[in-house]
Amino acid sequence: MSFFKKDLARVKAFAFDVDGVFSNNSLILGPEGDLMRTMNIKDGFIIQLAVKKGFRVAIITGGNSEAVRKRFNMLGVNDVYLKSSRKLDDFNSFCNKYGLDPGEILYMGDDMPDLPVMEKVGFPACPRDAAPEIKRVAAYVSDHIGGDGCVRDVVEKVLRVQGKWMDDDTFIL
Repeated sequence: MSFFKKDLARVKAFAFDVDGVFSNNSLILGPEGDLMRTMNIKDGFIIQLAVKKGFRVAIITGGNSEAVRKRFNMLGVNDVYLKSSRKLDDFNSFCNKYGLDPGEILYMGDDMPDLPVMEKVGFPACPRDAAPEIKRVAAYVSDHIGGDGCVRDVVEKVLRVQGKWMDDDTFIL
């Protein structure tokens, strides 16, 4: 367990996939053919808190929904990579933009397009219902499935280990 805590203590930034992580594996088709997702409100709270605590956060998704960009921008996330066909390229752009060391980044993904990034980061994580290949490379598999608080689970662990949980900032939106 101490090795696990040491890894969490080194995290300086987060990057996440969307579908299967922030949302479950179901999509709703809107009347105009647009895809709609449901997201866990507690995952949103923890993301805005991480941003407030000074963590860089990136969203790297194969989806192309301006609603996703708008949601994460509202939470304070400015690095939203939509239509990412090569997630590692977008991940590298995120690292280069801020001078981040991949070894200090936690990435949470759930399926095969996430694998190249997960193999590069210092702390790969995934939801409980991730693909078996993803679970094999994950340093942490959440007890929660995608869309059901897996993001809250892992980010809260980082904040707790780093002593940034339950201070005055936690209670102010």
